[in-house]
This record gives sequence, C-alpha cells and structure tokens, in this order.
Amino acid sequence: MTNKCLYIPKERIDETLAQSPQTGKRLLEPLKSFSAEHAAPFNILEDCQVSNDAEIHQHESDLWYCIEGEVRFVCGGQMVDPWFKQLPDGTEDRREIKAKTIEGGEEILLHAGDWLWIPAGEAHQHFCADTARLVIIKIPKV
Repeated sequence: MTNKCLYIPKERIDETLAQSPQTGKRLLEPLKSFSAEHAAPFNILEDCQVSNDAEIHQHESDLWYCIEGEVRFVCGGQMVDPWFKQLPDGTEDRREIKAKTIEGGEEILLHAGDWLWIPAGEAHQHFCADTARLVIIKIPKV
C-alpha cells in the first residue's frame, strides 16, 4: 500500500525561501520539483515586478497564502477579450481562460500572513510592484 501522506520538513521550505529574488514570475525550487514528483497540489510562487494575465480556472480553486511582501489581486468582474490557454501541443485547454485585464473586479491587497480563496470559475489577476512570495494551493472543483 502506498503512503498517501506527504511530509515536508521546515528545512525544505527554508531552503526554498533562501533564494535571492529574481525579476519575473517563478515557482521556487526545490519545492517545485518536490511537488511535481509527489503530485502535490501546492507550490511557492515568487512574483517580482510582474503583472500577470487574468485567468479563470474552471476545474480548480486557488487558495493563496502570502508569506512575504505585498501583492495586489483583482477578483471577479469581466475578463476583457478572453482566450483559452494554449497547451504545448497547440490545442486549447478549455478549463483555463486567459485575458490581459479584468474590468469591474474587486481589488484586494495581500500582506504577509493574509489568505485569499478564489473559487473555481472566478476571474482573478495579480500584480506585484516589488517582490512577494506566496503559497498557492490548487483545490479540485467538487
């Protein structure tokens, strides 16, 4: 029988957070590879001076926890000129809708220690003027 529990020691998180920030958006190693290897639904995302595309996940919700920094989210509203996410083989992933902007959404500013739940089907976008690190947990739609 396969063990379904997954233990992550504090040292692995400390190693992940010890990296120097880099401009752009990235999932931090070694947690990124560890999560992929174990099919874990979470990662640590670093945003550094980025404006991300707006998106809607039809198949999963996002639970965000701000570890450090400050990040601005826009939630709800209408996506402007949306398109479906493109897969590496060139086909469309109809579970993921993308856009450059959202109109009429609610702005939420996350600081270290804040949580944000974004249910499946909700438009959202996030921006970071400096550097923020966030835990992202993907929760399948039930």
